[in-house]
Amino acid sequence: MQREAIQRRTLRVLITAQVLSGAGLAAGVTVGALLAEDVLGTTRLSGVPAALLTLGSAGAAYLVGSLSDRRGRRSGLAAGYAAGAVGGAGVALGAILDSPVLLLVSLLIYGAGTATSLQARYAGADLALPTRRGAAVSTILVATTLGAVAGPNLVAPLGRLAERHDLPALSGPFMLAAVAYAMAAVVLLLLLRPDPLLAARTFAQELADSGQPSQDRTSVTDHAAVRLGGTTMVVTQLVMVAVMTMTPIHMRDHGHGLGATGLVIGLHVAAMFLPSPVTGRLVDRYGTTPVATAGGASLLASGLLAALSPPHSVPLLAVALILLGLGWNLGLLAGTTLVSGAVPLVGRARVQGRLDVAVALAGATGGLSSGVVVAGTSYRVLALTSGILAMLVLAAALRPARPVLTE
Repeated sequence: MQREAIQRRTLRVLITAQVLSGAGLAAGVTVGALLAEDVLGTTRLSGVPAALLTLGSAGAAYLVGSLSDRRGRRSGLAAGYAAGAVGGAGVALGAILDSPVLLLVSLLIYGAGTATSLQARYAGADLALPTRRGAAVSTILVATTLGAVAGPNLVAPLGRLAERHDLPALSGPFMLAAVAYAMAAVVLLLLLRPDPLLAARTFAQELADSGQPSQDRTSVTDHAAVRLGGTTMVVTQLVMVAVMTMTPIHMRDHGHGLGATGLVIGLHVAAMFLPSPVTGRLVDRYGTTPVATAGGASLLASGLLAALSPPHSVPLLAVALILLGLGWNLGLLAGTTLVSGAVPLVGRARVQGRLDVAVALAGATGGLSSGVVVAGTSYRVLALTSGILAMLVLAAALRPARPVLTE
């Protein structure tokens, strides 16, 4: 009962922090490419913000994972969000001062918020029973929805507010991101007590000392499951970031305003997180393979629809981005659940952090290459290529693998 009570409190605190961090995550993503194009003066480099953000996310994922493994989730997650707040403030200042150097360095730091927002999903699973792990992870992901959906739709009002104070319109969303990440850090630092990872280790040790069977039966790492979960998450992230990064540029080039762009990205981010409760229950009931397969199929459909849609059709672009977000949700939840059940409590956060480094680097590759591909060919080619790459998720999910040790 004590474990269940701590798990319920942990989820409540994490939900609060994720609602706040969601606004910081989505607001910056919506206008990052547009801001870089304005400051750097070229479309070819418009994928640089996503690349820097995800490179920063890679470094932060490793550091947050290592810190969490040593001192618990509270310290690791709070530090990550604090760094994201500093980065968001620096990006806004770089836009105000029209400083490319400050902008690019701050984007790198800002990526810490993204890494931390994703690593919070692991914290929700630390105290969860193996049969409820998918549902626990999904609770954390869906908590990001409110802020993540509101963030892009605040782009236009925040832009007007910034302009009224003689500031660049695109600096407004990053000011919001800085405040949101800072508040998330404070919530975790003050309220995430007891720490879920440290508490899980304590409960496991107490059961071992008393000779009772542990509720978390993982005693050795299932490397096959880690590879499968990691592959699913890496490919999913690469495809999602590549298409998402260039969609605002594609829409602006065809006459769509910030309002339409914010709506499409908002729907995309909602699809990334809103289906999580259903996805989590599907994972717990049917296993990770069917869910990962559905994720790959959704990403493939998204790429094909984005490639074939008329550029002036906001509804079709919105559906394509919704499918993109849904595919990401299915792949991430399946991969996360697989990894969380395949690694012992001691060392779990460190392994999770290293896997998220690979996920972030995949996102950086997608973000950096997306601008070059679109500048050299077209958005249609980028979307089609991304859809084809999504088939790697299908191949990984359908490849026979050993059962997860906890299942």
